[in-house]
Amino acid sequence: MKLILAFAFGAALTAGIMYYKCAKTTDTVQFTTKWDKTFAKSDKVDTHKVTFKNRYGITLVGDMYLPKNIQGKMPAIAVSGPFGAVKEQVSGRYAQEMAERGFITLAFDPSFTGESGGNVRDVASPDINTEDFSAAVDYLTTLPNVDENKIGIIGICGWGGFALNAAAMDTRIKATVTSTMYDMTRVSAHGYNDSMSAEELYKMRKDLNNQRTKDAKSGTVAKSYPLPDPKDLTEDTPQFVKDYVNFYKTPLGYHERSVGSNRGWVTTSTLSLITQPILAYADTIKSPVLMIHGEKAHSRYFSEGAYAKLTGDNKELMIIPGANHTDLYYKMDVIPFDKMEQFFKTNLK
Repeated sequence: MKLILAFAFGAALTAGIMYYKCAKTTDTVQFTTKWDKTFAKSDKVDTHKVTFKNRYGITLVGDMYLPKNIQGKMPAIAVSGPFGAVKEQVSGRYAQEMAERGFITLAFDPSFTGESGGNVRDVASPDINTEDFSAAVDYLTTLPNVDENKIGIIGICGWGGFALNAAAMDTRIKATVTSTMYDMTRVSAHGYNDSMSAEELYKMRKDLNNQRTKDAKSGTVAKSYPLPDPKDLTEDTPQFVKDYVNFYKTPLGYHERSVGSNRGWVTTSTLSLITQPILAYADTIKSPVLMIHGEKAHSRYFSEGAYAKLTGDNKELMIIPGANHTDLYYKMDVIPFDKMEQFFKTNLK
């Protein structure tokens, strides 16, 4: 096995692929050293791959974006999301832009997705995915150019909810931004706009546990249905699904490692999402929170609900006129980077 790994490592260097094996775990990850992002590379920042572990021993892979004029210890921001995306699609776009504005940034793939480790693949976990943010903070505190007292996070879409949960847990996080936030636990347990009845929820729980039995007997795991192909969209397809397809399934945002672009999540992931409400302790967050959402987004009520739960004068909700959910994935003239820069410079000082 060691010989095979060594051979693969040597051959991969030529192909622009690197393999990294943790010294203390059996977790092995594979990542590319080539630029394979869905956005253009900036000539204003330096970028390189990094690996770090969360407290479950899962190896996470991230991209560091460093301002070219680094001087002394600087504020840093960890970025992740959306739910089903990889760092080459959205979080890296945010991280690169914020690095241009003077922050050391880290865009990372959460556990079980993208280039990060963890098996079974394509599993979502409220606990582990919250921990992933704290693991990113762990890593940033070890860097010589990062001021460990000036670390913030950005969570996009489903990772906006996990970011708020991380901010409630981790007092090292001094400022949090959520963009086009989803509360994956709320939508899983209650349906869109809280339309699911108690009877429907119980039936879903029964169905999911029956699926666990099938998975156990077959030795495989079932996946939920992926997004439809663009050619399969109809007039009856909800507009927000069309928006997702337009991003994930076209050259605009498609990426080969993305769950959203290629395949569904492990079906039984929903079991933990419906029983572990991630915003239960959002009202205990004492650090500043900026929540950004599109006026026309189908998901807007998630940010409004979370904003109402936050207490004190440490919160702000910014609604972007005319924007839908996915506009905040990639439209650089719509994403309010000036506001985010001001927010972090004010609160990471």
